[in-house]
Amino acid sequence: MKTLYPKLIFFCLALLPASPASAGEVNVSCAASLREAVSELAARFAGSNPAVRFTMNYGASGTLARQIESDAPADIFISANVEWMDHLKERKLVEASTIAAFTFNTLVFSGATPTRVSGMQDLVALERIAIGSPRSVPAGGYAAEAIKKAGLERRLANKVVLAKDARESLMYAERGEVDGAFVYRTDALLARRARILFTVPPHLYPRVLYPVALTAKGAKNRDAAAWYKYLLSGDAKRVLLRYGFALK
Repeated sequence: MKTLYPKLIFFCLALLPASPASAGEVNVSCAASLREAVSELAARFAGSNPAVRFTMNYGASGTLARQIESDAPADIFISANVEWMDHLKERKLVEASTIAAFTFNTLVFSGATPTRVSGMQDLVALERIAIGSPRSVPAGGYAAEAIKKAGLERRLANKVVLAKDARESLMYAERGEVDGAFVYRTDALLARRARILFTVPPHLYPRVLYPVALTAKGAKNRDAAAWYKYLLSGDAKRVLLRYGFALK
């Protein structure tokens, strides 16, 4: 009988899941501007899969990418731009074959100021303007590029207030701490006081694309892979449209 033990042990080990994560656990690192939509998508999936538990980590895409680089737990990464996804791809920290377009957004300028603001050139009349830190916040990077291409970089240099992410930029505008903020359209739609003053002309910045991918660790997590597939489904697309995102 002793000769059967090694084979039996090998057979039992083969049945164990390949993922080092706990069964049913999915860790998600996601751009802050997707908070409401992705939280709903997680809840909807968990409703049909009650054994699955989600741990959500929302923040600036650059901050999240650096955390993953430092071995923070993450099975799925959803970035607010391609650059930070490419950053992790180059370091083989995301499964390259799973990188896909999740959704799209639009950059707007939102605020509660009584000053008439209907376009980029009107920004010079304002005192303070919030943008996400361009080094880690894609919305801030898009805003900085739009300001530069509009020829306003020097004229607005002393007016810019940096925020840790797009949501904090909107919060400053909501509180009246700044005259307005460059934010995503979907964020602006959630505001109570601040209103969309104008849509930033699309030729001034790259298209806002949110790529999604399984991380190298997440690719071994069957529950993460199942939710990733759900994120690209028709049901998920309908949820995204309801929150104001675009599909192409």
